[in-house]
Amino acid sequence: MTIAARSPAALVGAHVLSTRGDRMPLYARFDIRALVERYAGRHHAERSTIDLPHRPAAHAGPPKRMVEVGTVRNVIGVHLYLEDAGGRILLGRRHPDSAYAGGRWHFLAGHCERESAVQCLVREAQEEAGLTIDPADAEYAHTVHLRDSPDDEPRMQVVFRVRNWRGTPQVREPDKCLGWQWWRPQALPEPIVPYAQHAIEQILAGRPYSEVGW
Repeated sequence: MTIAARSPAALVGAHVLSTRGDRMPLYARFDIRALVERYAGRHHAERSTIDLPHRPAAHAGPPKRMVEVGTVRNVIGVHLYLEDAGGRILLGRRHPDSAYAGGRWHFLAGHCERESAVQCLVREAQEEAGLTIDPADAEYAHTVHLRDSPDDEPRMQVVFRVRNWRGTPQVREPDKCLGWQWWRPQALPEPIVPYAQHAIEQILAGRPYSEVGW
């Protein structure tokens, strides 16, 4: 099918031919008129929509930050908020040569592999500190949706509170952790990983979710 018209008005009056050369019936041309009236100017717009791509931007301000679209991988980190009978929590001093946050205090933590978040928690507690945790004793406490910088992968930092466990904290990965120590959450050590401190403050305030760096 071919259309010879080049404007809405011409389109309405045009003879539209089928591939066989037959003219379309009258009711078909009425349908075309309805479409033209709907999309091209029944309400007397100031200018034709054809000119829109060429119009200058009105009141153009400073460029806005572009929003990324599409699916982006979010790394899942699992963190142990181990709380003793006195309300203190366990933090580890990271090795100065650690790839992340060297020399800072941090939760016992690790990245989720092909496992659930609670399975990751149980595994990391055993691997890093020799602690045995029953999955049923892991209580969801908080999640920080973190972005350290625009170039970094987003991270879902999930924190579980545990009050029952077996074992005494040991340094089982000395290349990553120098030692474990109990701290009151209202008097945290320095230096500490910023989002860990943020998560602890949110847990104390009873908030289950927060965002940092967005």
